[in-house]
Amino acid sequence: MLTTLAISGYRSLRNLVVPLRGLNLITGENGSGKSNLYRALRLLAETAQGNVVQSLAREGGLVSTLWAGPEQIARSVRMGEHAVQGTARKQVVSLRMGFGSDEYGYLIDLGLPAAPPKVKSMFARDPEIKQEYIWHGERLRPSAMLLERKGPLVRVRREDGEWEILAQDVATYDSAIARVADPRRAPEVLALRDTVRAWRFYDHFRADAEAPARAPQIGTFTPVLGHDGRDLAAAIQTIEEVGEREALAEAVDDAFPRSRVWVEIVDGRFAVKMEQHGLLRALDAAELSDGTLRFLLWVAALLTPRPPALMVLNEPETSLHPDLLPALGRLLRKAAERSQVIVVSHARALVEELERSAECGRIRLEKSFGETRVVVEEGSEAARWHWPGR
Repeated sequence: MLTTLAISGYRSLRNLVVPLRGLNLITGENGSGKSNLYRALRLLAETAQGNVVQSLAREGGLVSTLWAGPEQIARSVRMGEHAVQGTARKQVVSLRMGFGSDEYGYLIDLGLPAAPPKVKSMFARDPEIKQEYIWHGERLRPSAMLLERKGPLVRVRREDGEWEILAQDVATYDSAIARVADPRRAPEVLALRDTVRAWRFYDHFRADAEAPARAPQIGTFTPVLGHDGRDLAAAIQTIEEVGEREALAEAVDDAFPRSRVWVEIVDGRFAVKMEQHGLLRALDAAELSDGTLRFLLWVAALLTPRPPALMVLNEPETSLHPDLLPALGRLLRKAAERSQVIVVSHARALVEELERSAECGRIRLEKSFGETRVVVEEGSEAARWHWPGR
């Protein structure tokens, strides 16, 4: 389970450190940086796929995603005594992301090329991975380090405590955990990579008239619902056969009393059917309201028979009627019994339901002078994190 998430230099996240629990609720006013935190977490997950530089390019490149304010915001500026002014840069350009957990920690540091390449290239301004670290436990300490990457050189610590060079030519766009996960010499790297690759993100389910989830489909065993929900029928049937079918029935009845959902085969394709109290016939997925269909998609996603280590949901209340939010909250609380869950939301009914759980940690964000910060409650301590120098 992740215990700390740290982001530095990404959009409004100048230097954000977030404490995490089993169930986490991220709230804040519009524009406070909730979406930036979600996007940064997705970007961090791309390191395990080896796509972090390509993902940055899709966001407009490193320069467009970097913190746009001054390196430091003086107390006099925060007090309103002086205006925000730019100064000469003293530190290197960097975008840093990392997490600590109860088992392993990870950190990646990206920046711009230090000098023009010897051979002319149109990729000369591509961001480079400068550093990576993997360590045991929550905090980065020299004695706990397992992997160190400096530029193209990657070394790992052997069982006898000595360092061994694992690779000397890792490309600047390749992350170490995607490139050098050796099951013999670096099994911890392989374990961390596989865990991060299994993280699951959901931020939008289509429910319009042309949504893929409304159409019958060729059904195959589907323990993990796709990000666009096109395999909804197969995912529901998979839960029925190898998952928590009772929980599926309870979740549907909780949101839509005296209703039930099942899957039929129509012309060789799987089709979702829903019986609702008071109607004389069952409805097809194409006939369901947008909110009803989207709630069924959340049911299929959260009751997955293959729960990941981490599941992240961005504003799951979108297009749901407020009456459905307490049921969604109860579904999320159940999912948190099997996976660590992070929910980004500002829907009051959903927030109240999630906070009924003693395991729920509420992380409230605010923005001051363009910088997103965690609001530390009175009597609490801010989470701590150490960024190593280059």
